[in-house]
Amino acid sequence: MSPIRSEPHEVDAQTIGREGNLTFVELTWKEGQIEQWVRFGHPVCEERIDHHRRRFGFAPGAVFAVNRWAANAYGTVLSRFDILQAAKPGTPLQTLPYLRPGGTLLLSTHGWTKVERVLQAIDAIEALGIDPADASPDHWRHLHNRLATSQSAHSYTRLQHRAWLKRRSLGL
Repeated sequence: MSPIRSEPHEVDAQTIGREGNLTFVELTWKEGQIEQWVRFGHPVCEERIDHHRRRFGFAPGAVFAVNRWAANAYGTVLSRFDILQAAKPGTPLQTLPYLRPGGTLLLSTHGWTKVERVLQAIDAIEALGIDPADASPDHWRHLHNRLATSQSAHSYTRLQHRAWLKRRSLGL
């Protein structure tokens, strides 16, 4: 199975101890057939289910991205990319087949052309020295809406990021 790109990071022991607060992502990797992976994010736990499947746990509020790809003898049959925010207790959530209990969908797209645009946007954020998991959720929503309307998206900037970090520190 392909490794995730982000390493798990520390969260308080209370969060890890209460598995009920975590959002779980179950992914499958069968080389050349079904390839699903976490593109960015910081799982607090990982469990190997079997040879082809793993389950990652994310703390409430954590932002992460899942890339899903599938092919058959004729070529690619699925190319999908989702950016989600892990569910916080008591907040509304959306469900997806690979996600338990659910989360907030910040961006969802399918088709290689659109997935490629998302990957380029992530690469651009990383080129600024910013972890995409720490980027403003509003930026991911903006990118989602621009992709849905076939318009070009605004690039994420360090200034936007500083503003987001300040807003987040104030609890806004």
